Amino acid sequence: MPTIFEQPQAAPSAPGAQPAPADISDSVPMMPLTAFARKPRGVHFETQEKEETVELFLRQHPIVNIPWLILTGILVTMPSLFPVLLRMFELPFTVPPQYLIVGTLFWYIATFGFVLTSFLHWYFNIYIVTNERIVDIDFMYLLYKHFAVAELHKIQDISFAAGGVFAAIFDYGDVFIQTASEVPTIRFEKVPKPHIVVETIRDLTEIAEGGKE
Repeated sequence: MPTIFEQPQAAPSAPGAQPAPADISDSVPMMPLTAFARKPRGVHFETQEKEETVELFLRQHPIVNIPWLILTGILVTMPSLFPVLLRMFELPFTVPPQYLIVGTLFWYIATFGFVLTSFLHWYFNIYIVTNERIVDIDFMYLLYKHFAVAELHKIQDISFAAGGVFAAIFDYGDVFIQTASEVPTIRFEKVPKPHIVVETIRDLTEIAEGGKE
């Protein structure tokens, strides 16, 4: 799993020296379920360089969890309807009560697996923008993760698209980043405030290109 919400290790100071105060004037504290954060405080990922700072931390908008939460509610209440359904449909055989108990148990285990997988997929699929690059971390199948990285000075074009009533109401959309790196297109899916994401990346790209000159 990707490592996040960790403070990077500070370099040891000289004996007797006073520790330098942390610059947190424009940073914000990071909450575990945050989906949008500018300059988040206390975020560190696995491949982060020593002088690299996180400018944006993103997940998909929490509203995208509504469909699987509704489905979870249906799945949880379904076992209580099993006896009613059995009475409604005249089966040519009788289902023993023990089978119903075992079937209900497996049903809830499967439901728990569905809930856990859905939550982890949302929680660990994260997008990070630093002062040097953009990082797309995709978490799949519990034990597999994929990193897509593009340096800021290799970004060629960036745009966003937001369609539908929910996207307009809750202000989320897809951000498309065209790059000249090994990954030609990086997509931030259904992230909050896509226009701010685009503006932030453009500003950082201009700064990075200026530094390369």
